[in-house]
Amino acid sequence: MIIIGIDPGYAIIGYGVLEYSGNHFNVLDYGAVTTPAGLPFNRRLEMIYDELDALFSKHKPDVMAIEKLFYNTNAKTVIDVAQARGVTVLAAQKHGAQIAEYTPLQVKQSVVGYGRAEKKQVQEMMRILLKLDKIPKPDDTADALAMAICHAHTSGSLAGRLGRYMNK
Repeated sequence: MIIIGIDPGYAIIGYGVLEYSGNHFNVLDYGAVTTPAGLPFNRRLEMIYDELDALFSKHKPDVMAIEKLFYNTNAKTVIDVAQARGVTVLAAQKHGAQIAEYTPLQVKQSVVGYGRAEKKQVQEMMRILLKLDKIPKPDDTADALAMAICHAHTSGSLAGRLGRYMNK
């Protein structure tokens, strides 16, 4: 199974592409899509879509694991992130990838074993689990890889399989 994990945003969109087979991970690609701050927002959305479309074309993931959107105190930020997340979901849909959503708590629980883990703990686990020489940068990239690992761990469990069937 090929999984692309996405840490959504509009300035920096982290991505990580993993092949998961027999409880082993093979890192295919990771990085970040970035958009310049001075660019009109609709152009930034177009850049996000185009770059993710190219990633989906290149790697042909079976599933995209993406962070569930949550509201914080800044309504403008959450609306902008929601729009960027929408073009991300559209790219996955256009390429026939399943879409799975996870909360930060679920991701931390899956990769660290503790839902309230610190960001540094998650980043270090990415380095260890994926046998990387160093922690992936920017932070959004490590978060995206953690999202992909969360899906692999969840989809392989009975609860994960039942959850997929319940949502259909």
